[in-house]
Amino acid sequence: MLNTEYPALWNKFIHAVRAEVKPALGCTEPVSLALAGAIASAHLEGEIERIEAWVSPNLMKNGMGVTVPGTGMVGLPIAVALGALAGDPHAGLEVLKQARQEDIGRAKQLLAEGKVCLRLQEPCTELLYARAKVWSKAYWASVTIEGGHTRVVRIEKQGETLLSQRPGGVEPTAEDPLEVMSQTSLADILNFIEHVPFEAIAFILEAAALNGALSFEGLQGKWGLHIGATLEKQRGRGLIGHSLASEIVIRTAAASDARMGGASLPAMSNSGSGNQGIAATLPVMVVAEHLLASEESLARALMLSHLSAIYIHAQLPRLSALCAATTASMGAAAGMSWLMGGTYETLAKAINSMIGDVSGMICDGASNSCAMKVSTSASSAWKAVLMALDDTAVTGNEGIVAHDVEDSLANLCALACQAMQQTDRQVLDIMSRKSR
Repeated sequence: MLNTEYPALWNKFIHAVRAEVKPALGCTEPVSLALAGAIASAHLEGEIERIEAWVSPNLMKNGMGVTVPGTGMVGLPIAVALGALAGDPHAGLEVLKQARQEDIGRAKQLLAEGKVCLRLQEPCTELLYARAKVWSKAYWASVTIEGGHTRVVRIEKQGETLLSQRPGGVEPTAEDPLEVMSQTSLADILNFIEHVPFEAIAFILEAAALNGALSFEGLQGKWGLHIGATLEKQRGRGLIGHSLASEIVIRTAAASDARMGGASLPAMSNSGSGNQGIAATLPVMVVAEHLLASEESLARALMLSHLSAIYIHAQLPRLSALCAATTASMGAAAGMSWLMGGTYETLAKAINSMIGDVSGMICDGASNSCAMKVSTSASSAWKAVLMALDDTAVTGNEGIVAHDVEDSLANLCALACQAMQQTDRQVLDIMSRKSR
């Protein structure tokens, strides 16, 4: 709800964060297809007997190697089967939260009987595209999601169109919450978080609760590559030091381990990605705990981190060859800089140094190794903050970094939107040959 006492820009920032920072159970690309299956199934009566699904190459890339929560299986077929059989069509990115073991067993049986078919949508101009066609006896329903993980653009039943939205963008009657991002700056975001009333942004503390629980879970079990748990064990052996730097990396990696390893706990996502939400949250949390910061300070730092991450990612394709854990961690660098008493110049220096450090990290699909990239990005963020606090940073004389941080970000995003499109095609080609 808008507050007429706040400046219009503040209300738009809050709207953008509420739209882009949401709970998500499981990696959001398989979950998007599961949601299509659940909505299609909701238009049918009787037992689900067969499923066909089509996805874009980029969604295929991000769904091939990630574990679907509670199933012990990887990939898109189990996701769409479970979504169609037991998904909550009204739960968005938490579509699978009510699935029971018997539902998982039924989904696995459908796969074993060869009744779930997954194909690439060709041709496909949308980076994020998922369509599920579900049969019950002689009846079928089909749901298409494109342009956003929960954006349903078409629903059909027995050839009758029940819903059809224009392709691309949002409906004319709806306000795009990300539109504000093209009209603002990091300086505006910093001014917002320093002056907005605490009660207006206290909701962001749920990110700390959800992603903190994921981190704790990741340290308890052997989820994914169990990077966080391994580093914690090696720290106990004296192979790495007990320090704030190691705590940031361990706690952040552990959350991503649990997330990608299939833990049945939701993550607070950012820009449609649980790992981006983790990257924007955990480093800030750890620094706040170290400083014994108040709940209000934590909320302001988290809002700075998440809003900065949204601001940067809004300039990128929704899915691309650039690993977005890096850009989400740039948001974390801003949040940590502010907690440490830094100014705008401090966070600008930190982000510039990160662009000079990790801008070449590629996304080769959602998988357990995402936790490696998340931990690397968290380490880079803290290193850049420490440099900035000492008034040093990668300068505008080096590489793609410019003297002004906004120009640096524009350069990074230009690479992702243009040159790295060929990288994305090459990655997809490599992955598709592996899957044959």
